[in-house]
Amino acid sequence: MVSRAYTVAFQGVEARLVEVQCAVTPGLPAFAIVGLPDKAVSEARDRVRSALTSMAIALPSKRITINLSPADLPKEGSHFDLPVALALLAALEIVPQDTAESTVALGELSLDGTLVPVLGALPAAMTAAEEHRTLLCPAASGAEAAWVGATQVIGAQSLTDVVRHFTGQSPIAPAQPGEVCADPLTRDLREVKGQERAKRALEIAAAGRHHLMMVGTPGSGKSMLAARIPGILPQLTAGEALETSMIHSLSGLLDEGGITRTRPFREPHHTASMAAIVGGGRGAKPGEISLAHNGVLFMDEFPEFPRTVLETLRQPIETGEVMVARANAHVKYPCRFMLVAAANPCKCGYLSDPARACARVPQCGDDYLGRISGPLMDRFDLRVEVPPVAFADLDLPPSGDDSATVAARVAAARAVQINRFSPETGLRQNADAEGKALESMATPDAEGRELLVRVAERFGLSARGYHRVLRVARTIADLEGSPDVRRPHVAEALSFRLTTATAMAA
Repeated sequence: MVSRAYTVAFQGVEARLVEVQCAVTPGLPAFAIVGLPDKAVSEARDRVRSALTSMAIALPSKRITINLSPADLPKEGSHFDLPVALALLAALEIVPQDTAESTVALGELSLDGTLVPVLGALPAAMTAAEEHRTLLCPAASGAEAAWVGATQVIGAQSLTDVVRHFTGQSPIAPAQPGEVCADPLTRDLREVKGQERAKRALEIAAAGRHHLMMVGTPGSGKSMLAARIPGILPQLTAGEALETSMIHSLSGLLDEGGITRTRPFREPHHTASMAAIVGGGRGAKPGEISLAHNGVLFMDEFPEFPRTVLETLRQPIETGEVMVARANAHVKYPCRFMLVAAANPCKCGYLSDPARACARVPQCGDDYLGRISGPLMDRFDLRVEVPPVAFADLDLPPSGDDSATVAARVAAARAVQINRFSPETGLRQNADAEGKALESMATPDAEGRELLVRVAERFGLSARGYHRVLRVARTIADLEGSPDVRRPHVAEALSFRLTTATAMAA
């Protein structure tokens, strides 16, 4: 007779159901695991054997075969320990077989039978809910998995607790969701002296999820401005928080089962590899662009990133997802992020200062920013120059609105966009709109259209650039509470589109 338990195998953020079959048959004593296991899964037999021994459970002198079905799906990770042990316990009639079959289990076993927390409890709970099964996991992973809410989650401390629970000796209470983590935001926009135009660009970018490029001399405040973006973004909705947390669960970034409603802010160093930015490596893990899903990816010293890394951003920026292709895995991750890039105008950083610029001006500026290809630069909706702040201005009192005031305007603009797009379209912010949706919401009035056409012809805007100006103009109108896109909105959108481009071409 074959006993069964269930677990999951991860393919990106998708957790595919795996049936763990156990057969105890006459023959030479052996313990084999088949079904395309990796090294960690194959070693489960030794951990399971030791854990059962610690519970005074002796394995029979028979042939034990564990099959992981479907057999052609790669199985990776130590979380297969618990389902293998559960299927074996059911085959030995120590736990009821029907209970084992109604459970999705994942967890690593230590040699004394203690359950060690594993990655991916949240996506596993989603699969368990879809299959109408209970999720069994280590107690340390229970608070994280319980956020799904659509299935019962049992968090056990050890394999002994699992046996006592399934036999009714000592039932385990269902796990409860962890605390909502509130990240303290102490950085305020008013702390940045001057740079009012750059602050305005931040507000527009945050309101419509537009990509932003900042170019300025060293010390002008580009990094300071970027660090204050989380303070003006609205909190994640329940659906967005679940999406983002599933990716963070696979990467082990959830602390004690707590889910944060603050949008992620990722800032990789310019020496990061392509696998670190886009995803890949062993197991095709998510990269920084996926960890920034529904949040911000800040890339300081943008031209210093390897050219191959920058060019791989082009497709994810457009589609909102990335396919990580490896010899043994093709994994798709969501990556709908807001890209904020910062760069110096040239290698020395002082292109616009004759007293401090190097002898290669202006050629050094063309060479340095020329590392960013035209197609990639074309994907930035907003481009703003960040000039140096005069020493005298540093002693002036703070100017402009604080982060809370700006955040209120951004939240109001995003609320307008939520009401504008129906859930069936899959659109969330103005930056996502295209085709008929863009035409219906962002067609400017006659004066605005005349201005846009004239400037597009004068500066040779691409079709992509033309549409991105329309999206930004729509966001500016939303911030004003205007139902129509008018000439002033188009003019401001064009000013952010052309300023840095013109400076780069000079």
